[in-house]
Amino acid sequence: MVRLAGARHGAAPSSGWAWAYSGSGGYGSGMTDPAATSAADMLEVAIEEARAGLAEGGIPIGAALFGRDGTLLGRGHNRRVQDDDPSMHAETAAFRAAGRQRSYRGTAMVTTLSPCWYCSGLVRQFGITRLVVGEAATFSGGHDWLARHGVSVTVLDDARCRQLMTDFIAAQPQLWFEDIGEEARDNDSGTS
Repeated sequence: MVRLAGARHGAAPSSGWAWAYSGSGGYGSGMTDPAATSAADMLEVAIEEARAGLAEGGIPIGAALFGRDGTLLGRGHNRRVQDDDPSMHAETAAFRAAGRQRSYRGTAMVTTLSPCWYCSGLVRQFGITRLVVGEAATFSGGHDWLARHGVSVTVLDDARCRQLMTDFIAAQPQLWFEDIGEEARDNDSGTS
């Protein structure tokens, strides 16, 4: 099932809407109030993390994991450059910061950029019920695949998230290609 959700906080003025995909079972039967914390409000935490990562000289991708009641469980940003660790993606950092949970059913992973296959696998492996994506224009990872496998996915098309990535890719295309596991191309900004 595909549904539309009203977008705020810098959504593309041409659309004014965010796409929300709901796989089998929708948001998740364990969620007591799926609207307890809005997608746009949760995205603010991830954007703060993305900006922190950029300020540290890293890749501006941020993420946060929220509990079924909207409580922030963990937050983080891509630290591949800072830690010299290719596995330290934003979603991984937020997941690790959340610590062990008895169950991840009913939780929401919020990220500024569509998650790569590595991070999409984390969402699927641990049964995270909801995914909120700031933008998927500069990189379209595994969010469609997650939706087909029952994860409720909302893509906000947030202009701030898109601008962070567009500026970063233009300034550091080689680092961007390294981050997404592709060979860098000469004179290519990474955007299409």
